[in-house]
Amino acid sequence: MAIEIIGTGRAVPPKKVSNDDLAALIDTSDEWIRSHTGIGNRHIADESVACSDLAVEAAKNALAMAGGYTGNDPDQRDKAAEQAAAAIDVIILATATADFFGTPSTACVVQSKIGALNAMAMDITAGCTGFVYGLETASGLLSVNPLRKRALVIGSEILSKMTNWDDRGTCVLFGDGAGAVIIEKTLDNRESGLLYSLLRADGSGNESLVMRRGGSRNPYKKGEVVDTGICIEMNGQEVYNFAVKAITDTLETLMKTKIEGLGDISIERIARIIPHQANARIVQAAAKRLRIPIEKFYLNIEEYANTSSATIPIALDELNRSGQLNKGDLILTVGFGGGLTYGGNIIII
Repeated sequence: MAIEIIGTGRAVPPKKVSNDDLAALIDTSDEWIRSHTGIGNRHIADESVACSDLAVEAAKNALAMAGGYTGNDPDQRDKAAEQAAAAIDVIILATATADFFGTPSTACVVQSKIGALNAMAMDITAGCTGFVYGLETASGLLSVNPLRKRALVIGSEILSKMTNWDDRGTCVLFGDGAGAVIIEKTLDNRESGLLYSLLRADGSGNESLVMRRGGSRNPYKKGEVVDTGICIEMNGQEVYNFAVKAITDTLETLMKTKIEGLGDISIERIARIIPHQANARIVQAAAKRLRIPIEKFYLNIEEYANTSSATIPIALDELNRSGQLNKGDLILTVGFGGGLTYGGNIIII
């Protein structure tokens, strides 16, 4: 049995906000942002757009590919996506910026909008590691039930609505976007698809990256005057230190993992490493510690900034649609984020 990726998709808002645009609003500059983060732009959703809207677009693109359509005609895409959605058994959606607080899950909203009437649906809250967690969760749900064959895994975020735009330390970091994959359980016995996942957490760091207000720990009170809504709070130095170690430890562990039929996972054997992209300096520091050429890492943070759970599937779709992935390529993913959580996947295309 194998868990194969048979479709990828992404969706980003058309509105692009450059560093210079931000510099006109807050005390910052393009040079400062680029030198500290590697970010040049971010895509920001319109006020009317919610997490599920981007998730649906990314899902439709992935579904259409799974159904054999990769063209640009929106009507043909929607038709192919509708047909493919009927075969989806599981929907896992990773997000920190759900449409609604608590219930309903954003995955259920997506299920309705794409017409995947036969699918179970649930959200995962694992911060920026959400897609890594979601891929393994969906794989497990397919593996344990012979009647389940296909799953849709999405990472989708509207971080712009959870950002304090008066805090220049965080507001320059985030963007909006969604990415999705379709995975299928096959009877193929060759080593391919999702081969292994490493999932870890360090809950002692839960205060390092937090959206504090609105939950049962700090609920809004009747009559309270609210100056600032729910927004991201981050201890930048703590997160940076954690992230570099998380990438290093995860990649070291993945490369030492023994998988029957695969052999050693050497640097030369790896076609691409797709990291969560919170800060280019984090990836560069981890690459230096591991003595892995930075060219092995696929980085698109300059265009999208940090889209949390969407960063890895957006990058995977970019690589796939640009023809940079070939059959048999070994891919490692690595994520780290709020919780604190971290982990990675070993995938053969």
